[in-house]
Amino acid sequence: MALAAALVFAGAAGLAPAQERAAAGDPRAGRRLAGGQCAACHGNDGIAVLPEAPNLAGQKAGYTAAQLRHYRSGERKHEQMTVVSQGLSDQQIADLAAWYEAIQVEATVPGR
Repeated sequence: MALAAALVFAGAAGLAPAQERAAAGDPRAGRRLAGGQCAACHGNDGIAVLPEAPNLAGQKAGYTAAQLRHYRSGERKHEQMTVVSQGLSDQQIADLAAWYEAIQVEATVPGR
């Protein structure tokens, strides 16, 4: 039933079958890609190693994918991210987003 609902949603959103598959992403493929391109700033585990780079661990895949597409299109500007995202396919973006979402992050609220 969940698959049928997902297909209806994807159809309503106007996604073609290839886009539906790409939207899912493969965390293992994303992990391999992140280790090569993203780790220098965002860390191997999605915890940034540079103070100006955001942590990506635990970030929702839809948000991460949207931001990478915005950098790639020029809608969002950042010199380094624009250069990096230019070489990414839609599938690679989905894979990276799936990888970062798959990393579990634990938060501790102060005073509790």
